[in-house]
Amino acid sequence: MGLASWCLFFVLLYFSWSSECQETNGEHSINMESIIINNNIKLPNGKADHHHGRPSSSSHTHLDRSILKQSVFINLNDIKVGLTKAIYFPKNRKHSPPFLGIIRQILLGDPNSIPFSSEQLPNFLSLFSVPQGSPQAKALESTLHMCESNPIRGETKMCATSFDSMLEFVRGVFALDGLGHGFTHLTTTFYNDSNTMYQNYTVLEDLREIPTPKMVACHLMEFPYAVYGCHSMAKDRKLFKMSLSGQMGDRVETIVVCHMDTSEWDSDHISFKALGFGPGMGPVCHFFPDHTNFVWLPSSIPI
Repeated sequence: MGLASWCLFFVLLYFSWSSECQETNGEHSINMESIIINNNIKLPNGKADHHHGRPSSSSHTHLDRSILKQSVFINLNDIKVGLTKAIYFPKNRKHSPPFLGIIRQILLGDPNSIPFSSEQLPNFLSLFSVPQGSPQAKALESTLHMCESNPIRGETKMCATSFDSMLEFVRGVFALDGLGHGFTHLTTTFYNDSNTMYQNYTVLEDLREIPTPKMVACHLMEFPYAVYGCHSMAKDRKLFKMSLSGQMGDRVETIVVCHMDTSEWDSDHISFKALGFGPGMGPVCHFFPDHTNFVWLPSSIPI
């Protein structure tokens, strides 16, 4: 397991906090006159039902989860000013997303009191009162196994259980010494938020590629306390920064990372279904959906 597994795990985490969905049209963009999403709900009449904050049981349908999952991926050739694409941003997530709705993502004591290892899974389950065999236990186990998986060729990765360990990893990748301000980070920021999480977005004119010799991507993992999966590739990536204008009036500043070599990826990876090709046939690019996913860059790189 390596980069492809990390990307798939990132997508699964991205949608583990979304509600159940049913099938609908999966075109490249959506007609907002007939589809409006409010709190993950699609109403056929194009209007949100605000009665008690929920739609009536007889009037709503749900989007297919696979459509939402696939919307985060984009072809490299499609990254251009004026592109309109339907994208799902879970922008009303709290700063510390829930651990599968049961355990809050808080730091309970010293995380290093139990070694961060799959061998310690029973101890973690006991410490956080997670029932064995439960969805929460499976998510915790998946995070531990993902963090212990071997990197692919050219990849450096680690799971950070503290901010200091994350910064130490970033300094090592960038070959920086000491605690100076040698790096900065980019993430996704929302403005004029309509709380409509799935809508058409248009790429504005400030799109630009950020050439950087190195970067580190970090993603919040599913665990009872804060754990970030961070990884870097020696080559094999492009980074774009852009502003998006949403059809509901939203404005988003976001980033897209492109993985140029997908030859070692699993053929069943969801990105290939989204983009219409297979391993090694083209780059896979994806948006960073919120502030819990970000990239570190050397501070010498203009952003």
